Amino acid sequence: MGIDALLEQVRARYARVEAREVYDATRAGDALLVDIRYAALRDRDGLIPGALIVERNELEWRLDPQGSHRLPEATGHDLRVVVICNEGYASSLAAASLHQLGLHRATDLVGGFQAWKAAGLPVTR
Repeated sequence: MGIDALLEQVRARYARVEAREVYDATRAGDALLVDIRYAALRDRDGLIPGALIVERNELEWRLDPQGSHRLPEATGHDLRVVVICNEGYASSLAAASLHQLGLHRATDLVGGFQAWKAAGLPVTR
């Protein structure tokens, strides 16, 4: 199986979200936005105010509600986590991995940070 087929397969398991929906959900306190972009991309393009920064290689350890290395924000398996990467590819695989940990409401942002920015949503430098 190639990466395109894998992405199609994992994305079929959950509902992905658009930028405006994520913005509204995070403002209402109904979702935790987790930015997994690496530092160079964050430095180049900016940050989403309020997003939790967790590098991709630490994601599962930091968000597993039962893990010994979890962040305080990892409050339970019902937490709605929205993963964001640069363009919405790595975040799909990351969301699928969170599902395997029991975070059944995990999803990702269609188009990633670039879609957020294109929608004119807040970005800080």
